[in-house]
Amino acid sequence: MGYSIPVPRFLDIEYAESDEGIFPIAMAWSLEDGRMKVVVIEPDEDWLPEDSDPADVDTRYLREQGVPLVELARDLHEDLPDQTVFVDGLDPDQDLLEMIFDAVGMEQPFEIAPLAALITDLDREALEDARQSLIFQEGLDPRLPETGVYAMLILANQAGVLDPAQPDDDAGEAD
Repeated sequence: MGYSIPVPRFLDIEYAESDEGIFPIAMAWSLEDGRMKVVVIEPDEDWLPEDSDPADVDTRYLREQGVPLVELARDLHEDLPDQTVFVDGLDPDQDLLEMIFDAVGMEQPFEIAPLAALITDLDREALEDARQSLIFQEGLDPRLPETGVYAMLILANQAGVLDPAQPDDDAGEAD
C-alpha cells in the first residue's frame, strides 16, 4: 500500500497598476492533481481609479467577464484550504490576496511562501533565471498567471518535489 505526499500548490496573480495603487486582474493556481484553474477577476469598484482605466487594462472586460470576488474566494477556500501555496516571490501577492479576501469579508484559507522555500538547492536569483529561461524556451507570455504557475510546476518537477506518491517499504508483500 502506498501513501500520499501532499503535492505542492502554486499560485500567480497578475495585477494592474494606476496612480491610486494596484489591484488583481487575473489569477491562476494549481490543484493537487497538477491541473490548473485560471480566472479573470471582476474588480471591486473601490479598487478602480475614478478618472480613467489604468494603461493596458480593459476594466469593462474585467467587469463583464471576470469572476465575482465572492466566487473566487469560495473557490480558493475549496481548492487550497490549510495549504502552503508557493508563489514566485516577485509580485505583491500577499497584498493582492488581502485585497480579495477583505473585499468579501473572508479569511484567507492558506499561507503563501516563496518558491525558494520549496526549491532550496537554488537561490532566489538562480530560480528566477531558470523560470525566465523556461518561459522563453517554451515561448510563453510572461504576463499571464497560468504561465507563472506552469513555470513553477515545471521547476518543482525538475527539482524532484512533485512526486505525488511513494510506496511503503513493504509494498506488495503479503501479510
